[in-house]
Formats: sequence, structure tokens, C-alpha cells
Amino acid sequence: MATLNLKNINKSFGATQVLFDIDLAINDKEFVVFVGPSGCGKSTLLRIISGLEMATDGQIIIDGDDVSEAHPVERGISMVFQSYALYPHLTVYENIAFPLRVQKKTKEEIHAGVMEAARILKLEERLQFKPGALSGGQRQRVAIGRSIVRKPKIFLFDEPLSNLDAALRGDMRVELSKLHRDLDATMVYVTHDQIEAMTMADRIVVLNGGRVEQFDTPMALYHTPNTKFVASFIGQPSMNFIDAEVTGLNGGLEVTLEGNVPMVLPVDTTDAAVGDRVEVGIRPEHVFYAPGAGVLNITVDILERLGGVSMTYGGVAGCEKFCAALDGEAPISEGHVVPLGVNPEDCHVFTKNGIALKRQKLPALV
Repeated sequence: MATLNLKNINKSFGATQVLFDIDLAINDKEFVVFVGPSGCGKSTLLRIISGLEMATDGQIIIDGDDVSEAHPVERGISMVFQSYALYPHLTVYENIAFPLRVQKKTKEEIHAGVMEAARILKLEERLQFKPGALSGGQRQRVAIGRSIVRKPKIFLFDEPLSNLDAALRGDMRVELSKLHRDLDATMVYVTHDQIEAMTMADRIVVLNGGRVEQFDTPMALYHTPNTKFVASFIGQPSMNFIDAEVTGLNGGLEVTLEGNVPMVLPVDTTDAAVGDRVEVGIRPEHVFYAPGAGVLNITVDILERLGGVSMTYGGVAGCEKFCAALDGEAPISEGHVVPLGVNPEDCHVFTKNGIALKRQKLPALV
């Protein structure tokens, strides 16, 4: 069992506060990802969990024990850093064995631990190589191997794939997901890459300015973001936002988009009033080519043909930078005005303060 609870974690560096009242409950065997833009506090929060930084106030509780003041080695955690931090003069075997030698394990225990880690990470044929003879992905697996042999309660990962090229990052995402399944362990992972977060996490913590914007499953964040920030951060390409005015509250939220386009959106109207200015959020993948029946008209500036999809960039009334992911065979071209359709149930609505109005019709969240 390896649960992790953070209670009212605050952190300041001098007069500058960087984390604000962080409350999180991470379940046993869960894979949780901290995601957010640079400077949002995700790495600082991970370092506080590990004991490499001390919180200004708040509690860190692992399996019911308060470890807020405990030394890092007493917390039952292991951390994999962005840099591999391998000993260049030691073989893969000796690098993985190093933590066990520090713990003064017997030769038999060391050998058994190294071989088990090597088997899990598919490094058996590289054990006598030195780090300089390994690829970036293999080096990162060695670094992970050093964590595995310690048998920690919780694994912490601080942007471990950021030094790898795009293809290798994709491969390593799959390997880390398999590792989580094989070890059946609790893992906390930091990244700025929302694709990594969406594809690997059981739940995601979205951080912004040192605060938790939302903590939920990947698909819940995608379909039901609580704020405009979460909506814009989760999803690739990012959500489009169009200025609009509330014109009625009958049978849904009646709005008029810039360009005098009326729509009735199935969202909760409790916190809305006629005359309010709002923003309507539409994901690029939720618009379609609609000749003769367009709700929006995009003036195409850039067109990227990617085979099955045509990424279309341009402007619509109320949104100068609009992106549409259209069918790959759609008869469109740069410089032309293209009619776009959108289903009202696919739209999101945000108040002037960036708070989402609750959608009434939702797909199944898996």
C-alpha cells in the first residue's frame, strides 16, 4: 500500500510564494501526473514530496505517516530526474547496483535485485556496457532501474523524457505505462507535455501559478474543464475561444457570437444573465466542413494536409486565431472563405472570469 496525501502545502522563497494551499489525495497504485506551464510549481511540489525541498507549511502523509520533517531516505520514495545522473565509469550493472551497495546489501541480494530490474527494463544484454555506449532511452531505463531496486513505496519522475527526441519519447511513454502496470506501484510524474499527461495518467493535476486548477481523469479534463485555463491547456491543438453575448435563457443558453451568429447551447444557466459577455469554446476536432450550412466562416491563412486530416488555420468573427481539424479530403484552400459547422452540444462556455458553465449533455467519460 502506498497512498500519498498533501494537506495545505504552501511554499515560499523569501517573500515570493510559489505554492498555495495544495490539497491532494493520491490513491494506492495510481499513476498521477502533474502538468502545467513552466513556472507553475510542479517540480517544486515534487521536490517537496521527495524531501529535497521543505514546505513552508502543510503536511505530507505517506501511508498514514506524517513525513513532512523526515529525511528523503526515510520517506520510502525514489526519484528519477530529467538528467540521467549515471556514473560514467561504472557499467550498467554497477550503476543499478549502487543504491543497494550503499544500503550494504549482500552480494546475493544485489545480484538478484539488479537482474530483476534488468529483466523488467529489458537491459540484460547491456549490463556490462558503460553509459557512453548506450542510447538516450537506454540511459533513462538505467536511471529507472536504480529506482526499482530500492523497492520504494512511491516512484517520483521529474520530466524524465524531456531530453529524448520525439520518436523515442513516444516509445518511452509506452514503456513507462507498462512499467507501472508490471510494478503495480504508485507513481507521480511531472511534465510540461500534456500529451504525456493524457496518454499515461490515471488522473492529472493541472497546476497554474502555484495553484491546483483541476484534479481529474484525462477524459474528464478534456470534456468537462472547470476553467478556461484547463480547457486551453488540455487538448492538442488548443481549444478555440469566440467572444459572445448572452441573449436569452430559455431552453439553454442563448448567445450571439461575434458576427451576429445565434446559437443555443446546452449548458447550465444558473450563473448567467442576459447581457453577460462570455466566451464560447470549440475544439478544432469538433468543427466540420459544412457547405451551405455553415455556422462559422473561416478565412484560411494556412492549410496543413496531414493525410486523414487537414489542419486549417485562419480567423473567424470574434477569434483572430482559429484552428479547425477538417477531413483530409475537404475541398478547401488557402485564401478562401470556408463554411464550418459545429454541434451545440460540443461547445463549452466560460464566464468573463474564466469559469466554465456546466454542460448538460456529455459523452461517456472513460
